[in-house]
Amino acid sequence: MQKGTSSDHFFQTDADNAQKERRAAKASNKNGDPITLKSKLLAAVPHPTSPSSILVAESAGAVRRVNVDTGDTKHVFRGPTIPVTCVAVGGPGNHTVFAGSWDKDVWSWDLASKAPGRKYSGHSDFIKAVVCTKIGGKDCLISGGADKKIMVWDIETGSRLHVLQDQTISMMAVQHFAIDPLQSEPDAIILVSASSDPHVRRWRIRLDGFEQLKETTPNEPSVVQHTILEHDTTVYKVVFDSEGEEVDLWTSSGDGLAKCLSRAKGFAADDTFKHGGHVRAVAVTDQWAVTAGRDEDIKVWDRTSAKLYCTLDGHYDEVTDLVVLDGGKRVVSVSIDGTVRTWPLHQTELDKVNKEKEDAAQAVEEEETPAESAEGLMTADEEAELAALMDDD
Repeated sequence: MQKGTSSDHFFQTDADNAQKERRAAKASNKNGDPITLKSKLLAAVPHPTSPSSILVAESAGAVRRVNVDTGDTKHVFRGPTIPVTCVAVGGPGNHTVFAGSWDKDVWSWDLASKAPGRKYSGHSDFIKAVVCTKIGGKDCLISGGADKKIMVWDIETGSRLHVLQDQTISMMAVQHFAIDPLQSEPDAIILVSASSDPHVRRWRIRLDGFEQLKETTPNEPSVVQHTILEHDTTVYKVVFDSEGEEVDLWTSSGDGLAKCLSRAKGFAADDTFKHGGHVRAVAVTDQWAVTAGRDEDIKVWDRTSAKLYCTLDGHYDEVTDLVVLDGGKRVVSVSIDGTVRTWPLHQTELDKVNKEKEDAAQAVEEEETPAESAEGLMTADEEAELAALMDDD
């Protein structure tokens, strides 16, 4: 008897079948000029030397360079045999690719030659987040895992410098990192971490030690909190703004919300964007906030008004990450559906998308109107005849 691994061989509900049919029908769309890869795409970062390229973490166990202009996907960094969940670029000269994997290791490769480098081993569960930075002039790698630990590594020697854990509030699986560009200094960086609990944590890390920062608010300076608590559940992404003097912090969460946390207000929420579903990614430009997640849509919000400006649809499964290119002129999305899609962020292009949707909705409405008229409405001549008969009465 032959064994099958396809989901078709197992019991499925009507909802499962409907979802499968919907995705199959949507899969052929060309919105966002899709580049199709052969595995699920779990994360992405900009390529440091190619303005039109990104580095994508694949469930097939590789990191792939994708040129969104030419469609070239042949430059691949191989090593792991199970999913790669996160990717970063750093090290001396910013020439090394780092990727965290389900095998509990962080892998590395030379960016140009693809030659494998050092592996960083120490986590006891999946690696979920990696970021590179300099501390005291030393190139460092920071990794976070499902083992609830954050580890700081000396990139050159491979030695582990620190293990960070919250001693006051139980920390769950680490999801993402961001380095604070405003408060970090040459000898001490400020790391922001997101995790599967709703707490956002800030850490000051030096070569000789670290501390978890306590949070206060301008209105209640006597109240001290150990974390930033603005969401109800998992925080998937933390991103610092590239615009403005304050360099605010942006977050996206499984509670269906993305938020702008104001530095001036002690990282309290200043604006809230109600995307819906699990919001897996948030990206910002000087004009827009862009969100994406489980509902498959890319939503573009006007930062000034915090109102939804345009919805870009094309993906047919969960969107896992967003990368802004060309100084905010376009955004690239990657998804569980295996496609990389590129969307222009010029206001005129977004207006064109909105107009096309309005025209399509109007066309559908006009198609339905004649049928209703034939069944339930009279012609002008019939109305005139009825009016005459009523006058006679």
